Amino acid sequence: MKKHKQGFTLVEIMIVVAIIGLLAAIAIPSFMKSRTTSQQNACINNLRQIESGKEQWAMANNKADGDAIDTAEVATYIKGSELPACPASSIYTYNAIGVNAACANTTTSHVLP
Repeated sequence: MKKHKQGFTLVEIMIVVAIIGLLAAIAIPSFMKSRTTSQQNACINNLRQIESGKEQWAMANNKADGDAIDTAEVATYIKGSELPACPASSIYTYNAIGVNAACANTTTSHVLP
């Protein structure tokens, strides 16, 4: 009696590995782009929150354009009462009243439109 061996041959396994590698080579750049885009959008949203907090603080404290801000006091006007952090690990510059807050990340455009 002959035993019939069942299983995959080396060639079949190599074809499957090659297909998986090809799919990964196509998908990984798309995932990286999506990650960068979502970080940029989150950063721009944070800058909007900072600007909103600055404007509310300026109105409550009778500040005019060009006046310096107190970031600790502005934080109380932002949801959660804490200053947001850039998701791309960059630093925010809050600037004076009337000047948009900015992100130090220069690799992508983390700026208010």
